[in-house]
Amino acid sequence: MATEPILAGLDVSAARGRRIASSRVLFDYWELTKPEINFLIAITVAAGFWLGSPAALPHFPWTSFIHALLGTVFVASGAGTLNQLIELRYDAKMRRTARRPLASGRIAPSHALWFGVLLSVNGVVYLAISTNALAALLAALTLLSYLFLYTPLKRITPLCTLVGAIPGAAPPLIGWAAARGRLDPAAWVLFAIVFLWQFPHFMSIAWMYRGDYRRAGYLVLPASEIRDRVVVWQTLLPALALFVSAIVPALRGHSGIVHYAGFLVLGTVFLYYSTSFALQKSVASARQLLLASIVYLPAMFALLAFGKK
Repeated sequence: MATEPILAGLDVSAARGRRIASSRVLFDYWELTKPEINFLIAITVAAGFWLGSPAALPHFPWTSFIHALLGTVFVASGAGTLNQLIELRYDAKMRRTARRPLASGRIAPSHALWFGVLLSVNGVVYLAISTNALAALLAALTLLSYLFLYTPLKRITPLCTLVGAIPGAAPPLIGWAAARGRLDPAAWVLFAIVFLWQFPHFMSIAWMYRGDYRRAGYLVLPASEIRDRVVVWQTLLPALALFVSAIVPALRGHSGIVHYAGFLVLGTVFLYYSTSFALQKSVASARQLLLASIVYLPAMFALLAFGKK
């Protein structure tokens, strides 16, 4: 019949539309997990596991390594989803977050709730079964403190950055615990590096989007005249402490000359951009510091991993 080619064309168009819609839904759920943050989390977990795995083992435990990565990323994805659910109405007020799947209404809150809970619970259980109880416990404590301490404090006090830096620095501990079953002093060095790194990193973000945060009622920066001083001290002091904590082990002979040079270059560059931002407090210097921080953390952990003896 004459209409059959037209109907066939409509069927093809409808099928293509359904595929596009399905792809969009999958992408929205992927975006809900905050994959850009999970990438950095995966790097620190991997470094923690690598550095924590006993050197006496005949072969590297790749299976446990993959289990630790997957379990932690599941928990982190659940935390990212539930965080967006808690902050749904505030995200809708911010230009930076208004297009997120929940804030824009592309995903229903009830669906996000189940998705986040399933990811979080399954991630903790997965770690307990595939690695050990300590790694699972650390992941659970990280999840709970992130959701029920840091997230509400963002609307109460600028000290939220200090509180949030604790669960934010936990991933290398999870990796170390998954590899060794305990936390040694060296694991806490990794914790300290991530803990200190977060302050300049987040101060750059808070400054770039301070108008957005103010509109949504977040108190990540003080509203009073001490704001600039808080930004300076929360940027410079942690950056300086990070520089010292990274090169002192090298100076004491725990790293070779190549690794020492790498630590020195990375620390100097990061300290330079932190100082530049603290002095200028401009959007351009904040953006440069943000980029430097994103490069610094993977590069630092790569150096630590390759320098393992």
